[in-house]
Amino acid sequence: MSYGIGLSMARSVAGQPIEFNHDALVMGLKDALAEKEPKIDEATLREAFASVRESQMQKQEEASAEALQVGEDYLAENAKKEGVETTESGLQYEVLSSGEGATPAATDTVKVHYHGTLIDGTVFDSSVERDSPATFPVNRVISGWTEALQLMQEGDKWRLTVPADLAYGAQSPSPKIPANSVLIFEVELLEVQKES
Repeated sequence: MSYGIGLSMARSVAGQPIEFNHDALVMGLKDALAEKEPKIDEATLREAFASVRESQMQKQEEASAEALQVGEDYLAENAKKEGVETTESGLQYEVLSSGEGATPAATDTVKVHYHGTLIDGTVFDSSVERDSPATFPVNRVISGWTEALQLMQEGDKWRLTVPADLAYGAQSPSPKIPANSVLIFEVELLEVQKES
């Protein structure tokens, strides 16, 4: 059990974007468990934590600004491709295949298959890979999807290029999607379930 607690503690800090001095980490753990006087006073520890937080925030801001610029450059190039349409909001789409079914309203529920990637091709989510279509209300997804779905018909398959401000913006919903990411989805509208 004791070893397991140690593993658990190490795993909880290992995922942090901080470089650790393992010897100092173990020393702090041993001193606390042995109820020894800390080797570093509380004020110095608070300053160290504040300094690391400030450094992390600065790195995140720089990465976020860089992602925004890379995304804008990508959107500008993508807009030039044959078959890519850009809506007033900045959403880009390309019709891969056309259907002839119903078009959903914002209040309808849809069943879709999708494959989501970052602009570098990294897959962050895919109902196709799970082999399990997703069902959700049109107005309960990112605004780029809400807009696109209301332009599509059942049977349509489109490639959406969603600007960051129509996706998650500066908020990262998960480690798989960095802040200010342009997202690319292949979306197939399988079924529209009209609101009754």
